[in-house]
Amino acid sequence: MAAVAEKAASAFRTIGEVSHDTGLPQHILRYWETRFPQLRPLQRAGKRRYYRPEDVALVRRINALLNHEGYTVRGVQKLLMSETRAAPVPAAPVPVSGAPIDPASLKSIRDLLATALARA
Repeated sequence: MAAVAEKAASAFRTIGEVSHDTGLPQHILRYWETRFPQLRPLQRAGKRRYYRPEDVALVRRINALLNHEGYTVRGVQKLLMSETRAAPVPAAPVPVSGAPIDPASLKSIRDLLATALARA
């Protein structure tokens, strides 16, 4: 079989590619998805998982904490949750009273509200 070409750093990765790159079995990655709400790869039709670069970075960090630094699953959960709460929510632009709101601003405000509610 031909060797697989290297992907760009910003490319999405399948669960098999992440498993191969990190040396972790696929069932461990799926288990971590149930334990760490921050780890949410995209799922397409047929439940295929596609890991974004930030998901891969989080997998590597969780792996380091659990398997090299001696954290427990619960300890990593607490650490990640405390970091999530400490992250500030960016401020949305406030429209001038009476001025119409353009659709792009309205979408950004809705996105910020959804993010803030998800963190609460």
